[in-house]
Amino acid sequence: MSARTDKTAIIIVGPTASGKTALSLAFAARYSTSIISADSRQCYRELNIGVAKPSPEELSQCRHYFIDSHSIHEQVDTMIFEKEALAAANEIFKDREMAIVTGGTGLYVKVFCEGIDEIPAVDPGVKTRVEEAWRNGGNNALQQWLTEIDPDFMSSTKEKDNRVRLMRALEVKLSSGRSILEYQGGQKKQRDFTIRKIGIEWPRDILYERINKRVEVMMESGLLEEARSLYPHRHLKALQTVGYQEIFNHLDGKCSLDEAVDKIKQHTRNYAKRQLTWFRKDEGIEWMSWEKAILKT
Repeated sequence: MSARTDKTAIIIVGPTASGKTALSLAFAARYSTSIISADSRQCYRELNIGVAKPSPEELSQCRHYFIDSHSIHEQVDTMIFEKEALAAANEIFKDREMAIVTGGTGLYVKVFCEGIDEIPAVDPGVKTRVEEAWRNGGNNALQQWLTEIDPDFMSSTKEKDNRVRLMRALEVKLSSGRSILEYQGGQKKQRDFTIRKIGIEWPRDILYERINKRVEVMMESGLLEEARSLYPHRHLKALQTVGYQEIFNHLDGKCSLDEAVDKIKQHTRNYAKRQLTWFRKDEGIEWMSWEKAILKT
């Protein structure tokens, strides 16, 4: 497949609260093009404040793909994202030279750029069993289960506390009888367009200040009310998310509202650290300050 060297996808990455939305809008305006979201939660119509979804005003500035595209009751995974994101890119490239991709979900960025190994479909009943195990016993239950049925995965993974990775490994093993390791490590897919990656970086203390402020703004904007409206659906995978889980604990009487807000700030900072660890492994990302990145537009 020959590359369309006149077509480029600009990938904007960085930790939460780093300014990806504003930068992507600036690039989209500069090239009169559209944005593909690589965020695993902003695709859900029912989630807004808690996932820092772009405002209606921001969304009106250009076409956005993979935002408000699914319901929390639908299954959305990397294979679905890859298919829909590439279809969006092809649509954009019909009359534009540039497409903007932005988001903090590292795996979504990876599959857009490199593809994903074909993993068999997971039986819904298996998903239910795994989710129940996590709800009843947390990550410890998942780790113990995997140690019993897929010790090779547990001995090789560096993300033993990553709930999503643990659940996925269990689902694959239980559905196919094979370790997820057997489906990984394949060759990268070649895209027929050029990829350029830009990473936004901030001094850690400033980033953490931005995160704390964002959480406070979310609370002022109605996060408590949004979480309360979603409470009946708290068991869904889409809502196993920082911001909602802490408020759900407050609604369950497990902590005060102030304690919940402090936990949201702490867990968001922890998430930002994990995002940076993921993206720092990608040598293809050009890191720069937000101010410098804006000048690039």
